[in-house]
Amino acid sequence: MPHVRFALRTAFARCLPIESMHMQLRKIVKNRGHFPSDEAASKLLYLALRNIEKDWKMPPITWRQAVNQFAILFGERFTAAIS
Repeated sequence: MPHVRFALRTAFARCLPIESMHMQLRKIVKNRGHFPSDEAASKLLYLALRNIEKDWKMPPITWRQAVNQFAILFGERFTAAIS
């Protein structure tokens, strides 16, 4: 069973969308420097999130493998939750 858990860990380690999004937002804010108001910062972050969201169409490459392993580990509970 440890090899299954390792495969799940590697599947999720490669797809950290939240960390990726935070990195992209930090990069945008860092390049801008300062903002005249909170509203200006909010608008920039909103526009940045719209651009970042365009890349969210495809699931991670290893997602199918992780789903199969969850189905093996949790059986009926997992398939019922997915349906």
